[in-house]
Amino acid sequence: MEVCRMTSTVPASLFRTNGSSALQAVFLDMDGTLVDTEGFWWDAEVEVFADLGHRLDEAWRDVVVGGPMTRSAGYLIESTGADITLPELTVLLNEKFEQRIARGVPLMPGAERLLSELARHSIPTALVSASHRRIIDRVLASLGRDRFSLTVAGDEVVRTKPHPEPYLAAAEGSGPTPRSAPSSRTRRPASRRPRRPAAGSSPCPPSPRSRPPRAGSSCAPSKRSTCPFSVH
Repeated sequence: MEVCRMTSTVPASLFRTNGSSALQAVFLDMDGTLVDTEGFWWDAEVEVFADLGHRLDEAWRDVVVGGPMTRSAGYLIESTGADITLPELTVLLNEKFEQRIARGVPLMPGAERLLSELARHSIPTALVSASHRRIIDRVLASLGRDRFSLTVAGDEVVRTKPHPEPYLAAAEGSGPTPRSAPSSRTRRPASRRPRRPAAGSSPCPPSPRSRPPRAGSSCAPSKRSTCPFSVH
Protein backbone atom coordinates (compact mmCIF):
# COMPACT_ATOMS: atom_id res chain seq x y z
CA MET A 1 0.00 0.00 0.00
CA GLU A 2 1.33 3.44 -0.90
CA VAL A 3 0.48 6.57 1.09
CA CYS A 4 0.36 9.34 -1.46
CA ARG A 5 -0.74 12.92 -2.25
CA MET A 6 -4.15 13.44 -3.77
CA THR A 7 -4.30 15.02 -7.18
CA SER A 8 -7.50 16.18 -8.83
CA THR A 9 -7.16 13.79 -11.72
CA VAL A 10 -6.28 10.17 -12.33
CA PRO A 11 -3.33 10.07 -14.79
CA ALA A 12 -3.88 8.20 -18.03
CA SER A 13 -0.83 6.03 -17.29
CA LEU A 14 -2.89 4.21 -14.66
CA PHE A 15 -5.44 3.05 -17.22
CA ARG A 16 -4.88 0.21 -19.60
CA THR A 17 -5.31 0.76 -23.32
CA ASN A 18 -8.58 -1.14 -23.30
CA GLY A 19 -10.04 1.47 -20.94
CA SER A 20 -9.99 -0.62 -17.78
CA SER A 21 -8.19 0.62 -14.67
CA ALA A 22 -4.72 -0.53 -13.65
CA LEU A 23 -5.71 0.44 -10.09
CA GLN A 24 -7.59 -2.15 -8.06
CA ALA A 25 -8.79 0.36 -5.46
CA VAL A 26 -8.08 3.79 -3.96
CA PHE A 27 -8.28 4.67 -0.25
CA LEU A 28 -8.95 8.28 0.72
CA ASP A 29 -8.74 10.19 4.00
CA MET A 30 -11.63 12.51 4.89
CA ASP A 31 -10.75 15.59 7.00
CA GLY A 32 -8.33 17.84 5.14
CA THR A 33 -8.26 15.57 2.08
CA LEU A 34 -11.81 15.42 0.75
CA VAL A 35 -13.52 17.93 3.06
CA ASP A 36 -12.11 21.17 4.47
CA THR A 37 -13.10 20.47 8.08
CA GLU A 38 -9.87 20.45 10.10
CA GLY A 39 -10.60 24.03 11.22
CA PHE A 40 -14.02 22.89 12.39
CA TRP A 41 -12.34 20.53 14.88
CA TRP A 42 -10.28 23.33 16.39
CA ASP A 43 -13.35 25.57 16.70
CA ALA A 44 -15.17 22.72 18.45
CA GLU A 45 -12.26 22.20 20.84
CA VAL A 46 -12.06 25.92 21.67
CA GLU A 47 -15.79 26.07 22.41
CA VAL A 48 -15.87 22.90 24.52
CA PHE A 49 -12.94 23.98 26.67
CA ALA A 50 -14.40 27.48 27.05
CA ASP A 51 -17.50 25.82 28.50
CA LEU A 52 -15.19 23.98 30.90
CA GLY A 53 -13.59 27.24 31.97
CA HIS A 54 -10.36 26.96 29.99
CA ARG A 55 -8.87 28.98 27.14
CA LEU A 56 -6.86 27.11 24.54
CA ASP A 57 -3.52 28.48 23.41
CA GLU A 58 -3.55 29.11 19.65
CA ALA A 59 -0.15 27.40 19.44
CA TRP A 60 -1.79 24.13 20.48
CA ARG A 61 -3.75 24.13 17.25
CA ASP A 62 -0.61 22.98 15.42
CA VAL A 63 -0.42 20.00 17.79
CA VAL A 64 -4.00 18.75 17.80
CA VAL A 65 -5.47 19.54 14.36
CA GLY A 66 -5.20 16.58 12.01
CA GLY A 67 -4.40 14.04 14.72
CA PRO A 68 -6.39 11.11 16.09
CA MET A 69 -9.09 12.08 18.61
CA THR A 70 -7.48 10.19 21.49
CA ARG A 71 -4.13 11.93 21.03
CA SER A 72 -5.54 15.41 20.47
CA ALA A 73 -8.11 15.31 23.25
CA GLY A 74 -5.62 13.73 25.66
CA TYR A 75 -3.09 16.46 24.97
CA LEU A 76 -5.62 19.21 25.62
CA ILE A 77 -6.76 17.64 28.90
CA GLU A 78 -3.16 17.41 30.05
CA SER A 79 -2.29 20.93 28.90
CA THR A 80 -5.30 22.64 30.48
CA GLY A 81 -5.77 20.45 33.54
CA ALA A 82 -9.49 20.24 32.72
CA ASP A 83 -11.52 18.04 35.04
CA ILE A 84 -12.92 15.74 32.39
CA THR A 85 -12.23 12.22 31.20
CA LEU A 86 -11.18 11.34 27.68
CA PRO A 87 -14.46 9.49 26.89
CA GLU A 88 -16.50 12.45 28.19
CA LEU A 89 -14.49 14.94 26.14
CA THR A 90 -14.76 12.78 23.03
CA VAL A 91 -18.57 12.90 23.23
CA LEU A 92 -18.60 16.69 23.65
CA LEU A 93 -16.18 17.28 20.76
CA ASN A 94 -18.14 15.03 18.41
CA GLU A 95 -21.37 16.84 19.32
CA LYS A 96 -19.86 20.28 18.66
CA PHE A 97 -18.33 19.11 15.39
CA GLU A 98 -21.65 17.66 14.24
CA GLN A 99 -23.33 21.01 14.88
CA ARG A 100 -20.84 22.66 12.54
CA ILE A 101 -21.03 20.18 9.69
CA ALA A 102 -24.82 20.31 9.89
CA ARG A 103 -24.50 23.80 8.36
CA GLY A 104 -22.61 22.45 5.37
CA VAL A 105 -19.37 20.64 4.55
CA PRO A 106 -16.95 22.46 2.21
CA LEU A 107 -15.06 20.22 -0.20
CA MET A 108 -11.31 20.47 -0.69
CA PRO A 109 -10.15 21.78 -4.10
CA GLY A 110 -10.14 18.95 -6.64
CA ALA A 111 -12.08 16.54 -4.45
CA GLU A 112 -15.26 16.60 -6.55
CA ARG A 113 -13.32 16.06 -9.78
CA LEU A 114 -11.25 13.22 -8.36
CA LEU A 115 -14.27 11.35 -6.99
CA SER A 116 -16.08 11.79 -10.30
CA GLU A 117 -13.13 10.40 -12.28
CA LEU A 118 -12.74 7.42 -9.97
CA ALA A 119 -16.45 6.67 -10.41
CA ARG A 120 -16.26 7.15 -14.19
CA HIS A 121 -13.49 4.57 -14.42
CA SER A 122 -15.28 2.24 -11.96
CA ILE A 123 -12.37 2.21 -9.49
CA PRO A 124 -13.47 0.95 -6.06
CA THR A 125 -12.92 3.80 -3.61
CA ALA A 126 -12.80 3.46 0.17
CA LEU A 127 -13.03 6.24 2.73
CA VAL A 128 -10.58 5.60 5.59
CA SER A 129 -10.79 8.10 8.42
CA ALA A 130 -9.75 8.48 12.06
CA SER A 131 -13.10 10.19 12.67
CA HIS A 132 -15.81 8.20 14.43
CA ARG A 133 -18.64 6.49 12.57
CA ARG A 134 -21.24 9.05 13.65
CA ILE A 135 -19.13 11.82 12.09
CA ILE A 136 -18.36 9.95 8.89
CA ASP A 137 -22.04 9.20 8.32
CA ARG A 138 -22.89 12.89 8.61
CA VAL A 139 -20.15 13.90 6.17
CA LEU A 140 -21.19 11.19 3.71
CA ALA A 141 -24.52 12.95 3.38
CA SER A 142 -22.58 15.72 1.59
CA LEU A 143 -19.92 13.62 -0.16
CA GLY A 144 -22.34 10.97 -1.40
CA ARG A 145 -22.43 7.46 0.07
CA ASP A 146 -22.67 5.85 -3.34
CA ARG A 147 -19.17 7.13 -4.24
CA PHE A 148 -17.51 4.74 -1.79
CA SER A 149 -17.48 0.97 -1.92
CA LEU A 150 -16.84 0.92 1.83
CA THR A 151 -15.87 3.22 4.71
CA VAL A 152 -13.66 2.57 7.74
CA ALA A 153 -14.08 4.69 10.89
CA GLY A 154 -11.56 5.30 13.64
CA ASP A 155 -13.77 3.77 16.32
CA GLU A 156 -14.23 0.56 14.33
CA VAL A 157 -10.61 -0.60 14.56
CA VAL A 158 -8.34 -1.40 17.51
CA ARG A 159 -5.55 0.91 16.28
CA THR A 160 -6.56 3.93 14.24
CA LYS A 161 -4.46 5.91 11.78
CA PRO A 162 -1.58 6.46 11.26
CA HIS A 163 -1.30 2.74 12.13
CA PRO A 164 -1.87 0.67 8.96
CA GLU A 165 -4.73 -1.36 10.48
CA PRO A 166 -7.54 0.80 8.99
CA TYR A 167 -5.97 0.62 5.53
CA LEU A 168 -5.48 -3.12 5.80
CA ALA A 169 -9.14 -3.43 6.80
CA ALA A 170 -10.10 -1.41 3.72
CA ALA A 171 -7.87 -3.60 1.55
CA GLU A 172 -9.50 -6.74 2.91
CA GLY A 173 -12.94 -5.31 2.23
CA SER A 174 -12.04 -4.02 -1.24
CA GLY A 175 -10.17 -7.07 -2.46
CA PRO A 176 -6.77 -5.66 -3.56
CA THR A 177 -3.50 -6.72 -2.04
CA PRO A 178 -2.02 -3.99 0.22
CA ARG A 179 0.58 -2.87 -2.34
CA SER A 180 -1.91 -2.48 -5.19
CA ALA A 181 -4.10 0.22 -3.66
CA PRO A 182 -2.75 3.78 -3.29
CA SER A 183 -3.88 5.73 -0.26
CA SER A 184 -4.18 9.48 0.12
CA ARG A 185 -4.12 11.33 3.41
CA THR A 186 -3.03 14.72 4.64
CA ARG A 187 0.19 15.42 6.47
CA ARG A 188 0.89 18.74 8.09
CA PRO A 189 3.75 20.75 6.59
CA ALA A 190 6.86 21.21 8.70
CA SER A 191 5.70 24.60 9.93
CA ARG A 192 2.62 23.03 11.50
CA ARG A 193 4.21 20.05 13.18
CA PRO A 194 4.30 20.05 16.99
CA ARG A 195 6.87 22.41 18.43
CA ARG A 196 8.97 21.72 21.52
CA PRO A 197 7.03 23.10 24.53
CA ALA A 198 8.49 25.88 26.64
CA ALA A 199 10.08 25.06 29.98
CA GLY A 200 7.47 24.19 32.55
CA SER A 201 4.72 23.55 30.01
CA SER A 202 3.05 20.23 29.38
CA PRO A 203 5.05 17.88 27.18
CA CYS A 204 3.86 17.59 23.63
CA PRO A 205 3.63 13.99 22.37
CA PRO A 206 5.30 13.63 18.98
CA SER A 207 2.95 13.29 16.07
CA PRO A 208 2.79 9.68 14.86
CA ARG A 209 2.32 11.05 11.34
CA SER A 210 5.79 12.51 11.38
CA ARG A 211 7.44 9.15 11.91
CA PRO A 212 8.81 7.52 8.75
CA PRO A 213 7.29 4.14 7.82
CA ARG A 214 9.21 1.16 9.10
CA ALA A 215 11.23 -0.66 6.46
CA GLY A 216 9.29 -3.61 5.15
CA SER A 217 5.99 -2.23 6.44
CA SER A 218 2.94 -2.93 4.32
CA CYS A 219 2.32 0.81 4.08
CA ALA A 220 5.84 1.84 3.14
CA PRO A 221 5.94 3.45 -0.33
CA SER A 222 7.73 1.68 -3.12
CA LYS A 223 10.96 3.28 -4.33
CA ARG A 224 9.77 2.65 -7.88
CA SER A 225 6.28 3.95 -7.32
CA THR A 226 4.27 5.06 -10.33
CA CYS A 227 1.50 6.22 -8.05
CA PRO A 228 0.18 9.72 -8.87
CA PHE A 229 0.02 10.55 -5.18
CA SER A 230 2.64 11.45 -2.57
CA VAL A 231 2.22 12.76 0.96
CA HIS A 232 2.40 16.54 1.35
